[in-house]
Amino acid sequence: MPSLRGKLLIASPHLLDPNFAHAVVLMVQHDEDGALGVVLNRRSENTLAEVWLEVLDRPCENEAPIFVGGPCPGPLMAIHQAPECADLDIAPGLFFATQKEHLETLVEGCQAPLRVFSGYSGWAGGQVESELETGSWLVADATEELVFGDEDEIWKLLARRVGENILLGALKIKHAPEDPSLN
Repeated sequence: MPSLRGKLLIASPHLLDPNFAHAVVLMVQHDEDGALGVVLNRRSENTLAEVWLEVLDRPCENEAPIFVGGPCPGPLMAIHQAPECADLDIAPGLFFATQKEHLETLVEGCQAPLRVFSGYSGWAGGQVESELETGSWLVADATEELVFGDEDEIWKLLARRVGENILLGALKIKHAPEDPSLN
């Protein structure tokens, strides 16, 4: 299977794991050894200003929320659009950072779009592939607009979009109007 890096996993409606109900996961890394991603639509109760004081023992004025990246504990990590602070390229215009120096630059002074996560979603080798085969996840390309867009609407938007594409393909329909009543 080709790498899922730079893809979005959209939880299917029948996915039973409460950690991933209605989740959209940005895949940061994926190879034969396993996968790592972050849930884009799980906002925590904490802000960067609160956590920054604990992590670096100094104040920060950034009141952006921290997102819960998944059920696996881990360091603070960021998805962003500042290539100079990239530990890893995920997709065009999307970068990943965990290094302290990069996080400091991103949180304290960078104006590029940013999402900071505590925790991550991890899979052992072959596990994501198995979950895809059982229909637990739908897959879509990650875009800057989706990754940094409205976290409250992303699952609904993507589930509908991917579901429509599957249905149109199954019915061999080449084009469907956005408003079928105009047909």
